[in-house]
Amino acid sequence: MTTLQKRIAVALSSAALLLNFVAPAAALAASYSCSVTWNGSDSENECEFEVENDTTVSQTNTFNADNDVEIDADTGGNDAEDNTGGDVTVETGDIDADVSLVNSGNLNSADVNGSSLGDFDAEISNNGTGTDNEVEYEVENDVDLTQTNTANADNWVDVDADTGDNDAEDNTGGSVTIETGDVEINDGVAISNTFNVNSARVGGSSEDADLSASILWNGSDSDNEVEFEIENDVDVMQTNDFDADNDVEIDADTGDNDAEDNTGGDVLIDTGDVDVDVTVDNMANFNSADVPDALMGLDEVDLVIDNNGTGSDNEIELEFEDDVDVTQDNDFQNEGEAADVEIDADTGDNDAEDNTGGDTEVTTGGFESDVSVENSGNANVFNGDVDLELDVDFEALMELLSELAELLGL
Repeated sequence: MTTLQKRIAVALSSAALLLNFVAPAAALAASYSCSVTWNGSDSENECEFEVENDTTVSQTNTFNADNDVEIDADTGGNDAEDNTGGDVTVETGDIDADVSLVNSGNLNSADVNGSSLGDFDAEISNNGTGTDNEVEYEVENDVDLTQTNTANADNWVDVDADTGDNDAEDNTGGSVTIETGDVEINDGVAISNTFNVNSARVGGSSEDADLSASILWNGSDSDNEVEFEIENDVDVMQTNDFDADNDVEIDADTGDNDAEDNTGGDVLIDTGDVDVDVTVDNMANFNSADVPDALMGLDEVDLVIDNNGTGSDNEIELEFEDDVDVTQDNDFQNEGEAADVEIDADTGDNDAEDNTGGDTEVTTGGFESDVSVENSGNANVFNGDVDLELDVDFEALMELLSELAELLGL
């Protein structure tokens, strides 16, 4: 997978959003210049520059969501019995129930720039016989970046909706009608879990430098050296652990009505429809690490060794070493069920028996259900084309945190 696109809609209703953003600035660029010139015979002369950058970034998020939603809605369960001399009608209302659970959290983002070298100019020239001359420039970068997310989402939704279970029995002298309402969960029970995103970029942001080194016109038997060394040690560890347990139970009933032992009129049982939609979307565990070629780079390099005396030892040494270790680990597990959906819908189970003196009609409603379960995750991208789109209103988030701090007296 080279392109990942996901909008993380932040709903601070049933969950919090845990964010870590770090952008350590690069070391300020500086220009370095060293000239070892016109020194007497048999002298020892040295310029030494050493730059060490040690950056440690540790980002850790832990998110535990435990949501329990229980809805018990009942417009049925009515009795109309032992009536005489008129029509009997039992008409129950509709039930419309929608549940939305959105859990989003655990985002780490780190951008560690490279060190800006600045230009470097070294010159060893016109030194006497038998001199020992050295210019040494050493840069060491050590970056340790750790990003860890742990998320546990436990969502339980129980909806019990009943417009049925009505009785119209032992009535005389009129028609008997039982008409039950619809049960609609057509906007659905929606559970969305979006967790665990790590994004790291190390290097690649510094400006390249110019290097100039020259060893010229030094005396016989002299020892002349310019040494330039860059060492980069980058360790990136990204770890995600996500455990989801989503349990949805829906019991929708418009049936189970009784119209029995009625005399003297028509009997009608007309039950409502049941429409149920359930969506469970688990999306978790994404790592992206981008480590360009080096934490620092060179643009123009000009090296000259010329016109040095007999028996002289002259050397310009450039050494570049990059050691990059990237570990990306994802664990998407389900101690319970990623999605356990049970739907019990009933428009039938109606009784119209032992009625006399009229027509008997039983009409049951329809049942429609749409269940969607989607699990996606465990993607690792290293030095690839990753497009991770985060739609987070940070201004609104900061205002909310400021208001919360005022309430807490912080």
